[in-house]
Amino acid sequence: MPDSMEVDPNPTPPPPPVPAVVEEEDDSVDLADALASAEDKSTSIQNRRKSLTEIVTEPERFSLFCVRVKESAVYALARNFCEGSDYTEILSFVTTTCGTFFDNINKAKVAKIVRQVLDIVSLEAPNEHEMLADVCKAVVKWCKECNRTFLRQRVESKLASVWFLQGKFSDALELISALLTELKKLDDKQLLVETHLTEAKIHHGLTNIPKAKAALTASRTCANAIYGDYNTAHSYFLEAFEQLDQLNDTEKAIPCLKYMMLCKILDSLGKTLKLSARGIPGMKTSKADAELSGLVTGKQGVKYAGIDIEAMTAIANAASKRDLSLFEATTAKYSEQLQTDILIKHHLHILLEQLLESNLLRLIEPFSCVEIAHIASLIDMEPKAVEKKISQMILDDKLNGILNQGEGQLILHEEERGDKTSETGKELIKNMGKVVDNLFKRSQTELVMR
Repeated sequence: MPDSMEVDPNPTPPPPPVPAVVEEEDDSVDLADALASAEDKSTSIQNRRKSLTEIVTEPERFSLFCVRVKESAVYALARNFCEGSDYTEILSFVTTTCGTFFDNINKAKVAKIVRQVLDIVSLEAPNEHEMLADVCKAVVKWCKECNRTFLRQRVESKLASVWFLQGKFSDALELISALLTELKKLDDKQLLVETHLTEAKIHHGLTNIPKAKAALTASRTCANAIYGDYNTAHSYFLEAFEQLDQLNDTEKAIPCLKYMMLCKILDSLGKTLKLSARGIPGMKTSKADAELSGLVTGKQGVKYAGIDIEAMTAIANAASKRDLSLFEATTAKYSEQLQTDILIKHHLHILLEQLLESNLLRLIEPFSCVEIAHIASLIDMEPKAVEKKISQMILDDKLNGILNQGEGQLILHEEERGDKTSETGKELIKNMGKVVDNLFKRSQTELVMR
């Protein structure tokens, strides 16, 4: 055996593995180039249609990036058919042309693409209700044959909406009733919200106001279960905004962007004010400004810049400073952008009330007895308005105190601290009482059986 072995002091490291992502990107380059050429408006509709069809029906490549390119081609092809008014082609396009593509991607992706295609057709051809109904019925039939329940339910909801627009209230109501029974078993709350809204429209069209109100109530109940907080609501508005942005539907994308900003404002202010579940500000709220920077990204700010976004930014500025005067001045300045939208108007009123209550609690906190006029001077409001608001807060259990109207004073009581031992004892006695009652019922049963 040799005493020593020759070892290379500087061994050559093995070449790094080529990332799969790069290979996938390279794999889709020619498809992406073909898509860019096919979307060139200088070529004829037929030539563009042929190129887009070739991309969608390409049978071998289904990597992540290739699927994205083909998805964009599907949307472009749907717009192409609408542009050429070839609505009859849409039916075979969805159920036949896209067949190979749909068979090689997951069902959730297929559902998203088909719904998006239906939205594109609705947007591009808003008056072609008969054609859209035929497409929906064909897709529903195809879904039943392929056992695509998730997609079928969503297309049936769309079909009911189309029948409502056509004035076919009876057909729409029959479909909605069957669909609701199915959805309640599955507890699909998101689709239940949409379906109950359609049901409310149908009942309103039939002038059945009580049932329309009941459907709206059911929709609100389901929505409350989904959109439990502003962060969750923001995520749904973001999803809607991204889809509308992809469709270049600026008219509908701007309200979504405004709602996203509103959710951010309400969420940030709620955390700063330490709001309870009932929306009550805590007595020891932070004096720091709410963090509301970066409401919109640079890309969104540039593309959708305008007075609507400017109005929401101004509201965010006033809310972050917790300045009531600035908030009211901003609301008055941008009244058309902020007061005409019912949703924004409603939540801005809530926001104003929360700001007022928070500021009052912060000013009252150091005192055990204080004159209403002094509080009014500190908050720059009329004494009568302050007195009315404080009395309302006392009645709502948001403030522990009494008003001495003869002296014009607010007398505050110390916060009562519950005795945990006493409460635990009461709960124990209550539970023991239930046990004794159950034992008594059981003994009575045994006596009867004897």
